Amino acid sequence: MRNIKFLTQYITNPRTVGAVLPSSKYLSYKMLDQVNFKTANCIIEYGSGTGAFTKEILKRRKKETTIVLVEYNKEFFNILKENFENEPNLFIINDSAENIEKHLNDLNITSVDFIVSGLPFASLPTEMSDKILTNTLNILNQNGLFITFQYTKLKIAYMERFFPHIQIEKEYRNVPPAYILSCKK
Repeated sequence: MRNIKFLTQYITNPRTVGAVLPSSKYLSYKMLDQVNFKTANCIIEYGSGTGAFTKEILKRRKKETTIVLVEYNKEFFNILKENFENEPNLFIINDSAENIEKHLNDLNITSVDFIVSGLPFASLPTEMSDKILTNTLNILNQNGLFITFQYTKLKIAYMERFFPHIQIEKEYRNVPPAYILSCKK
């Protein structure tokens, strides 16, 4: 059922839903292995979709760690609310990641340790990507890490304009296989 909803949203919203299926557990594990859950006080997830990464973040986090999910797609937002709204210290926002600074101000969050992203930068307009990545730099603390995945290496040079230090790994056990980008200031 989740896969059908995901495919339907991909077909009707191809610029904002970047895949035909939710991310695999292998991609989730490899991306989240970059997060230090023992020290993280605030983790943001951009483009949470149906919650493939969210479930694993919630399993690994400290109880007091604040989690902020940002999902633009209304259908996915409703799924996230249904599945996770009773989780402590979890905030679910139905908006573009472009507006993350406003939401963090509203939540009185001043420091972000990790941002995990499922956003399809290859299909987003450049102006939108610029704003998201600029705001991401602004909200990450000095030792923070932005972790995203892409299906091609097409946007890596573009992302290096914002994050000069990018470590790249590939996860083949995902449909399609994905590149994981761990980005530091």
